[in-house]
Amino acid sequence: MDVADKVVLITGAARGIGAEVARQLSAMGARVALVGLEGAQLAEVAAQCGGKAWEADVTDWAQLRAAVDGAVEHFGRIDVVVANAGIATTGFVRSVDPAAFERVVEVNLLGVWRTVRACLPHLIASRGYCLVVSSLAAIVQIPGNAAYSAAKAGCEAFAHSLRAEVRHLGVDVGVAYFSWIATDMVDSVDRHPVFGPLRRGLPGPAGRKHPVSAVGKAVVKGIAGRKKAVHVPGWVGALKLFRALTPVVVARQAPKAVAAADRETAGGA
Repeated sequence: MDVADKVVLITGAARGIGAEVARQLSAMGARVALVGLEGAQLAEVAAQCGGKAWEADVTDWAQLRAAVDGAVEHFGRIDVVVANAGIATTGFVRSVDPAAFERVVEVNLLGVWRTVRACLPHLIASRGYCLVVSSLAAIVQIPGNAAYSAAKAGCEAFAHSLRAEVRHLGVDVGVAYFSWIATDMVDSVDRHPVFGPLRRGLPGPAGRKHPVSAVGKAVVKGIAGRKKAVHVPGWVGALKLFRALTPVVVARQAPKAVAAADRETAGGA
């Protein structure tokens, strides 16, 4: 697919990965419809891209449908959807704030479902492409990341089912798997007094942060190739071949670092 002149709707576009993807697509001639919160920031990104912004919460059906309808009215169609909106919270299951846990699932998983459902008739009409942003967390589930891992694993499963459902309609579906990316979300984890040291202490390449520009390039390439999978860094794709072993490795390594952190977050219990 030549992305020039294609209409690409991106959720979570006010900052981070969504904003970077919008900038890189725009530089290649795509027309971008930006959906997200933080209206001022979203409008700034839209101005940089020559795109159009709609402030909407992906957990709100009415807001999301209004944004999608507005994008179609403005651009005439939707060729590509990047279901990227996501948040994270850190915390062990026994002590994490229940509302924060459930909000992660609501945004990251149900927000993807709602985005796809609202856009799907337009993707069918254009025989377009949908990229669901999952994560390395769908493959490797580390302590303190249960909500995010569960939601992103759900995104991956959702996308695989969707691909089988819409292939005969001319719609292709991809899944994006990213490791730690240098975004505000990951930086906030690093600033956490308990979970920051745990993340930074991950062994070898597992703890390295990657530039958001690399994600933008990979996503643009994935859209152009209507790819089934997008990986940043590339070794994430190879790791998928060994995913049955990852819970064993994590379970063996976790006790070395988790016990003290768990006691601290649980108030010493």
